[in-house]
Amino acid sequence: MPTWSNWAGNQQSRPTTIERPASESEVCAVIKRAVRSKQRVKVVGSGHSFTGIAVPDEVMIDLSRMNHVSYVDVSNGLITVEAGIVLSDLNAQLELHQLSMPNLGDVTYQTLAGALSTSTHGTGLYRTGLAAQIAAFRLVTAEGEILVCDARNNSEVFHCGRVSLGSLGVITEVTLRVVPAFNLRAVEQPMRIDHVLDNYSQLINDNDFFEFYWVPHTNWALTKANNVSLDAADSPSRFATWYNKMFLENYAFGVLCRVGRRFPKFIPKLATIIPSSGRVEYVNVSHRIFSSKRLVKFYEMEYSIALDALVPALREVMQMVEDRGFRISFPVEVRCTGSDDIPLSTSTGRRSAYIAVHMFKGSKYAEYFSAVETILRKYEGRPHWGKIHNLHSNEISSLYPEYQRFIEVRNQLDPEGVFTNDYLRRVLGR
Repeated sequence: MPTWSNWAGNQQSRPTTIERPASESEVCAVIKRAVRSKQRVKVVGSGHSFTGIAVPDEVMIDLSRMNHVSYVDVSNGLITVEAGIVLSDLNAQLELHQLSMPNLGDVTYQTLAGALSTSTHGTGLYRTGLAAQIAAFRLVTAEGEILVCDARNNSEVFHCGRVSLGSLGVITEVTLRVVPAFNLRAVEQPMRIDHVLDNYSQLINDNDFFEFYWVPHTNWALTKANNVSLDAADSPSRFATWYNKMFLENYAFGVLCRVGRRFPKFIPKLATIIPSSGRVEYVNVSHRIFSSKRLVKFYEMEYSIALDALVPALREVMQMVEDRGFRISFPVEVRCTGSDDIPLSTSTGRRSAYIAVHMFKGSKYAEYFSAVETILRKYEGRPHWGKIHNLHSNEISSLYPEYQRFIEVRNQLDPEGVFTNDYLRRVLGR
């Protein structure tokens, strides 16, 4: 019996059956067979979630064969694709039509359905997460029924299902709102962390997309300011770009992480190397700047908090790291987005800041993550659905104004829990 494992290797299972449907009708057939056999069904994508959200106990559906573009409407800015397409392939297809997604996360190999279902968000004060770009989707329910969901058809399922956690059924096709292709001018440079926090409001207002990484055991942050540009993209072979995006962010950083894992006492000294790369500026197609390869594997926890709470919350995290004597080799990532109206979106109803903490794969992370979580919970933090956290449904329900609305839709579509697993029972009940 084959073993399924996620990207980080911290989630594993041995599903009894693995199905690789190539069409929506085949998905329906798989679900009907599973229901007759009283088996649970889970769809897996690229396995980038660190939680058990996609862990398949019995029937595992792999949608990698359903990865095609169905329709492109350039004039109205719409693209319809099968749910198993990975973001890197979707971006390549969009580029062929001179289109682009208005916002993206920083990982290229997620499947579209997986990114949407876990509330992947990217950054940008005047942008939303990926799920708010959905114009319509097709869903196969526990009864094998196909629902077309948009603002007019099955509108309640559409409202709730844009971030579904995979609990409503199998999303087979998605229509996204997209925009004309655009380039970004990226300016990446270290800044003093106090300067960043003292001027955070101005930095996120003055830049189309802004994020930063505080380097533990230092007074530095690595900042990334990306702004829409009419300038042509730099040559793909430009050495400086390769040196910073591949060599420093992956190969050299991986060496530092491995040394730090073996000799934790050296981490504070090693950390001082990270902000030493200086200022880098370049122009490229938006998706190549939003997303990049991640060759260094890690564990991650991320919480969304109200935007206004970012500065005091992060200062508490920084002080806690010093007080507790943790040795942290990974920078702490900070991003922001505007609000949306999706019930289980981590930015529903409020402009949000995101604090993400990481530990190198193979390192002990539980104590550090728990200490950060304790701080962020004081700020009504909402955990990212695909990243490590310790919350249960009774704690989560109070964080989402329309949590019960989502539960009612879930109970209507899947009363027997065909699409549930241990993680979903923990965060959604039953």
